[in-house]
Amino acid sequence: MAGLVALTAVTEEVIDVAAHVRAVDDPAAGATVSFSGVVRNHDGGRAVNELEYHQHPSAAAIVAQVAADIAARDGVIAVAVSHRVGLLTVGDTALAAAVSAAHRNVAFAACSDLVDEVKRRLPVWKRQLFADGAEEWVGSA
Repeated sequence: MAGLVALTAVTEEVIDVAAHVRAVDDPAAGATVSFSGVVRNHDGGRAVNELEYHQHPSAAAIVAQVAADIAARDGVIAVAVSHRVGLLTVGDTALAAAVSAAHRNVAFAACSDLVDEVKRRLPVWKRQLFADGAEEWVGSA
């Protein structure tokens, strides 16, 4: 039986990692693994002030499909994942994910793959704004 896709979003709203964990909570789960991808203050040796993510109109559907693919795995109970778009500052959560499963190895692997697949498949573009005033566009998150 396929697991539940409890929550997916591509949003300009602040992302709450704890809400993702709560969304996948289940009495059958022996493990819940979560991930918070946070805006850091550096990239490639340069100081970063903020990031700006822009999305393709298909972004929400693609996040939902990735979540469904992971939820369909044996042993996965529930999946939640969100990616933020718009202007983010250092310390903001850009990507939140949580997976519950009966066993920790399944939960760890599924959460890792969920994050990797969202980063690989999600059509978003990132503009990094550096402390020196320069900016750089990156093809995907």
